[in-house]
Amino acid sequence: MRILTTLTLSFALTALTANAQNKNEQGDIWLDINGVRDLTADSIDIANQARPISGSSRKGDNPVIFLVGNSTMRTGTRGNGDNGQWGWGYYEHEYYDASKVTVENHALGGTSPRTFYKSPDLWQRTIANLRKGDYVFLELGHNDNGPIDSIRARSSYRPLGKLSLAEDSIIIYNKVKHCQDTVYTFGGYTRRFINEVRAKGAIPVLFTLTPRNDYEIDGKTIQRKLKDFTPAIFAIGKEMNVPVVDLNDISAKKLETYGRWKTNYHFYLDKIHSSAFGARMNAESAAEGILNLDLTDNPNLNTKDSLFQEEREALLRLKSYLVMDKVCPNYEEKLLAWEPNNYDAKGNVIPKKKTAEEKKQKVRIFFCGDSTGKNEDKNPDGMWGWGSQAYTVFDESKCTFINCAKAGRSTRTFLLENRWEEVYRTLRPGDYVLLQFGHNDIGGIDKDKERGVIACAKDTSHVYHLKSNGKNLVVYSYGWYLHKMIQDCKEKGAIPVVLSFTPRNEWHKGKGKVVGDFYRVKEKKNKQYIERRNDNYITQWCKEVADENGAAFVDVHNISADFLDKHCGNKEKASAYFNHDHTHTSLLGARNNAKSLAKGLKKINSPLVEYLKK
Repeated sequence: MRILTTLTLSFALTALTANAQNKNEQGDIWLDINGVRDLTADSIDIANQARPISGSSRKGDNPVIFLVGNSTMRTGTRGNGDNGQWGWGYYEHEYYDASKVTVENHALGGTSPRTFYKSPDLWQRTIANLRKGDYVFLELGHNDNGPIDSIRARSSYRPLGKLSLAEDSIIIYNKVKHCQDTVYTFGGYTRRFINEVRAKGAIPVLFTLTPRNDYEIDGKTIQRKLKDFTPAIFAIGKEMNVPVVDLNDISAKKLETYGRWKTNYHFYLDKIHSSAFGARMNAESAAEGILNLDLTDNPNLNTKDSLFQEEREALLRLKSYLVMDKVCPNYEEKLLAWEPNNYDAKGNVIPKKKTAEEKKQKVRIFFCGDSTGKNEDKNPDGMWGWGSQAYTVFDESKCTFINCAKAGRSTRTFLLENRWEEVYRTLRPGDYVLLQFGHNDIGGIDKDKERGVIACAKDTSHVYHLKSNGKNLVVYSYGWYLHKMIQDCKEKGAIPVVLSFTPRNEWHKGKGKVVGDFYRVKEKKNKQYIERRNDNYITQWCKEVADENGAAFVDVHNISADFLDKHCGNKEKASAYFNHDHTHTSLLGARNNAKSLAKGLKKINSPLVEYLKK
């Protein structure tokens, strides 16, 4: 996927992935990211060490949701994201009240309806502790393709070469397992799943397949390449009175509202497997699909069926288990209400314009950053962030300043903690978003506070194994995180403004020459000058990303540094502008940085000048 303009995954990882694909094309058995072969004894043994024991999550007599699927639901043999790919089953539990129902992800990458059903270590192990009142979510079909008897031998029987719902089968010699093998149609396997779930008194729910990262010729509509599966799944649902969640359509419609770059990072390495972003999106879509199931007058369901009436009551209970503040109750209506985004020739979002009503509302200015902008001490002599003093430069009769910064955050943690998501969901056309990060982006990526990022402006990423929890995480570059925030702003019609971050009270002796790559300063020999780190996060990288994305850039760092050089001249005198350490500012320093922002906005002729105090 394009998310990796420069792929910094280790060479070994890249080579393994590439070689596996080549081997597959040449007819050899696929090796996954862990170097094990799909659906062989060794891979299933490893998988079973990571997959839950059937029913082990159950709390008392509460029901359990069993997830059955392939890599789009659970990637890799271990399913731990060690290749940067995630399945939506990993996040599905977040959308249900754990005190009422639990979620178990029994999916396995590389499986098809045929291979999942026929392996006793998979299907029979999954339903071993299935009880009356439990639920089984079935999303299988991505791998129901290819040769029926060689390579991975996972395709269903397709009479006349087409996906079939008929209850039909064929006996073949399986060249992979070296034995006779009875292969059923897609419809045959799906019915068997449903019947065996019901035999246990549990409730089956069918899901259409997650969408791919492919567009129609118009460049706006997500292709429904697996379109033969969707009507097949709905047809079986109607035939057997099983509700169907159209996961494919729900998620595809979301992707169609995004810019091309945003759609890309919902996938990882290819056009099928999702990143953590895409997995969470699909998990949310699955929950929304459950909430919006029509269980009253659905033409696909026989509402007079006594079995369905019993299952209907169970499904109504399932809806009540959803965490409603995470699931949109009227998602379909919301989709219809959304105006589709327009795109330019490069696939970038053309920002929405203000409505007449929005034009009447006061301009909102959001600020996202760290402690240097957030701090607000009760003690006037304590630590203060300039955002707390924004009122000293902005005219509150004309605008509303909203300080969303949080101490200790980097671009990475601001995103991972959903702080950015809260801002994003709130944005409307005409809002301004000030972005100032960097102090905490320097530091440990997979150790210490685990908030560091890849140190560059270019678009790149790497899978890291975190020491704090043993989990794997895709960490992106400083430039990537800024890029995302800027593009998200534009998508909502908001105006992003990138700020270089505040200077530190660190000084050096002048070198008697012009120094600095980005912001050049003529230094007198042996005179004291404040630190200017213009070759990385502080100015160079954030300006590069801002310029690349057509966002305004305000060099707060050097404006404040110029002031301190001129009015202080050394660390001791400058200490009045700082508190506790060389980074955090006093009330005086916070107000000075706010003034630097105002000066910078005037310097670049920003429209925000209109909202400054006279």
